[in-house]
Amino acid sequence: MKGVYFFTGYPGFLASKLTQQLVHDHHQEIEHIYLLTLPHLKKTAENKLETLIKKTALDHDFFTILEGDITKQDLDIEKEINDVLRENVTHVFHLAAIYDLAVPEDTAYKVNVEGTRSVNQWVTTLENLERYIYFSTAYVAGKREGRIYEHELIEGQSFKNHYELTKYQAEILVKQLMIKGVPTTIIRPGVVKGHSESGETSKFDGLYFMLNFLDKLSFLPTIPYFGDGKPEGNFVPADYVLRAASYLAIHPIGKGKTYHLTDPHPYKMWELQKIICEYYLGKTPRGKIPVSLARAPLLLSRIRKWLKVEPEAMDYFIYESSFDTSQATADLKGSGITCPDLKNTLDSMIEFYRKYKDDKMRHIEIN
Repeated sequence: MKGVYFFTGYPGFLASKLTQQLVHDHHQEIEHIYLLTLPHLKKTAENKLETLIKKTALDHDFFTILEGDITKQDLDIEKEINDVLRENVTHVFHLAAIYDLAVPEDTAYKVNVEGTRSVNQWVTTLENLERYIYFSTAYVAGKREGRIYEHELIEGQSFKNHYELTKYQAEILVKQLMIKGVPTTIIRPGVVKGHSESGETSKFDGLYFMLNFLDKLSFLPTIPYFGDGKPEGNFVPADYVLRAASYLAIHPIGKGKTYHLTDPHPYKMWELQKIICEYYLGKTPRGKIPVSLARAPLLLSRIRKWLKVEPEAMDYFIYESSFDTSQATADLKGSGITCPDLKNTLDSMIEFYRKYKDDKMRHIEIN
């Protein structure tokens, strides 16, 4: 029996790219793909799907875009359509979320927690479910330090921002579903950057905040290090996350497991600052300033908008967390899927950034 896949979060970057990856890897095993999109994003979804269809030469009938809302009962999908979905959907990929580090608490809770609660309830009504794939984040670990394992979740941690907290609360709900016997795979990526070879990305956040900072302050004779630079910078290329998720979501080995799709050999933050500063500006950082001092100007709206850097990003220079990838590494063995050395992906990343750094659509809105 071929699978019927259902996505939330389309046409977001990860949902769009994972759809493409799954079609590439498993199209012979897929009967149909449903893509849930918010009504105001339907046109964008249609345009993105049209691009995918041209790339894959698949029929339009292979896909259905559905209008809906994960925060509402039955995902706000019409009853007649929902009846069809309940009989046919075999794989649910839940990627819809607010990913912004500076998101207000009420918005984050509504989408990330209540939205996941709603999706969970809907998933339990599916008659032929084979796998529920939930995209979490490695940063459900919050402010925990030291070695963090894939099986761990509730460890009394506090959090750096509302994004981390609400993704943690949402993952608790998904874990409860897993315990009850729903066949689930939880994916916890690190901070996702552009494609390892092309450098392509839809938005300049995460590691790109560092490039935004360097670009604006390139006139300075000296660029300082932030803090002591000891924390690991866990940045992973999108294609690694997508290939690994595509494999683990479908292969029987992934059922009932949680995976850190993080860099098994990450660089320290001081190393990343040095490497990226040298790549982008041809300068080696000199001296150190405390993270609190570097963060202070970002509390002023005018300055953070000019730099295009969220103050919350500076918190990732403080906590010394190390994400264990034993389960992911073991289960990906033999698949040919490995996380590339970040240093080997920087040429394409920086070239892409230089080309599109003035494209306002790729920069997230800084308030």
